Amino acid sequence: MGPREFHEEIASTQDRALELARTGTPDGTRVVARRQTRGRGRLDHRWASPPGGLYLSIVLAAPADHSTLLPLGVGAHLADGLGRTYGRRLAVKWPNDVLATDVGPSPRKLAGVLVDRVPSPREGFAVVVGVGVNVWTAPDGWPPATGYAAAALAERSGPPPSLDDVEEIAVAAVVETARSLGEADGVERVRALTRAYLYGVGRRAVLDGRPAGTIAALGDEGELLVDRGGDRVAIRAGDLRVEGWA
Repeated sequence: MGPREFHEEIASTQDRALELARTGTPDGTRVVARRQTRGRGRLDHRWASPPGGLYLSIVLAAPADHSTLLPLGVGAHLADGLGRTYGRRLAVKWPNDVLATDVGPSPRKLAGVLVDRVPSPREGFAVVVGVGVNVWTAPDGWPPATGYAAAALAERSGPPPSLDDVEEIAVAAVVETARSLGEADGVERVRALTRAYLYGVGRRAVLDGRPAGTIAALGDEGELLVDRGGDRVAIRAGDLRVEGWA
């Protein structure tokens, strides 16, 4: 891995890593913070970043192929690594959320993945993969305006997990996904893992506020396949809501 830049507090690890990527920082450079004041998620949604969470962004060379599988693959590897290590049941909501499914009748959001692409003098193009994990934040630690029900890793994992240990699992998830997307058999492994962790198969979905159909499967490049009026339709972008989870 490349250098590690650590901050107790920063506006956004993603924005800082994008700055570094534009200067040609080495592949594998990571920016880590204990708190963000302007954290962001996909579609410029706010990412609440109170103390007790992992906030991490990693700079990598942009994948030559299958780049749309990157956020889903990272999410699936993250769900797999955290679930195995801490005994949690986790799933991936398309396209980039990790949900805890062992917290009651409705899943709650445990982690999120954000991928940005930027020109780089070193790589031609680089990607910055951002990962946020709610590790041991208290239930009242999230702002009321978060907009989703949140879960913390520590809720069901015995002693509070170490932020450093969770960081290593997150880094491994990013690196393994990126490496696998450069190998033919690795791409198939990423597809299989994302399909295994996909949340909502058989549930109705709403895309950008309108009914989208029933979630059926995940396509080869990470598109969400839904059944709609007897047809199977591919969804490649948008804000997805799934029946049973806000």
